[in-house]
Amino acid sequence: MEEVSIECPHWEPAIQLMEYDDGSRSLRFCYYSETRFGRGPMMLNEEDIDRMASAIGESRPIKDLFSRLSGVDQSPSP
Repeated sequence: MEEVSIECPHWEPAIQLMEYDDGSRSLRFCYYSETRFGRGPMMLNEEDIDRMASAIGESRPIKDLFSRLSGVDQSPSP
């Protein structure tokens, strides 16, 4: 599983690329808080958005799917 994350004072928001046996892929938005893993709402302030954008840029597969989500890449899915 591919993952990008940033460290914040009280938690670590993350975006994970989930790949399934049938070849489909999904992005999971989640976070770590101390020893807990959570899939609840992930909120990022403006500073953290910039940091997460940098982290996303380090993972080509996540960046490719995320750009489709944001409307940057309008090419059809494979």
